Amino acid sequence: MISRLNSLPLYMICGVIILFVAIVCVIFMIRAYRAGIKLGMDKAKLKRTLTSSVTFSILPSVGILLGVIALSGSLGTPWPWLRLSVIGALHYETQVAQAAAEQVGLKSLSASEMTPVAFSTIALLMSICIMWGMILSFFFNKAYLNKLSGKGKKADSEKTADTETPDGPEGISTGEKTVDAKKKPGFGDSAMVAMFIGLVSAYIGSYIGGFVSGEGLLTFKGDLTPIIVSIVSALVMAVFVYFSEKKHLVWLESFSIAGSMLIGMLVAIFV
Repeated sequence: MISRLNSLPLYMICGVIILFVAIVCVIFMIRAYRAGIKLGMDKAKLKRTLTSSVTFSILPSVGILLGVIALSGSLGTPWPWLRLSVIGALHYETQVAQAAAEQVGLKSLSASEMTPVAFSTIALLMSICIMWGMILSFFFNKAYLNKLSGKGKKADSEKTADTETPDGPEGISTGEKTVDAKKKPGFGDSAMVAMFIGLVSAYIGSYIGGFVSGEGLLTFKGDLTPIIVSIVSALVMAVFVYFSEKKHLVWLESFSIAGSMLIGMLVAIFV
């Protein structure tokens, strides 16, 4: 089955789609550069922006490469390559693929147990579950952008127009507006945080469950590797967050995911 998952037709189909997306990205990059020139932006600054964007995209993309390698053993190389090159994310792809594999009767997500029906089901589910972000953006993104553009700013200016403080001499308004510096996060931010907390809790719970079911608490026969890797990866991420936020090394934020994954994988190998 693994030979069929790495067959030439699959490489051609996935390669054509990835090439199309890459061409679209180049076209938009050129159009954005030309738009910046028309707006009067400095060409030197635009070129530095392009160079820095390329530089800071290399190491974070290592995480995508690791995802392709991790999934290629069970789903072949072309399909994970397509999924993670266009719109997929490693935590999403692995979770959905594992759930789909369990529903079609596979004991594990491995090429040795993979069948054409199982692969078709997994690939279809991975695609359907992630396409709703694009569909919802098509219908509702315009209304959201209006809040960020002139209409939203106009409403905000009307609300703050009456908050000018007459602190100047003889009661003349200084034009200062009261701004809530500690603005509370919106529902979207809270929902994303809650979702990731739930996702991490589910994974850690499954690791602890596997350890306990292996009689690890009493006989230490359970598999501690996932738990150890989770703890180490979390500590590494905490170090990245500390330096990026407390030490103001913001550029480290782009490397936090890839760095945590690489160190986590090294720890798994040693354990």
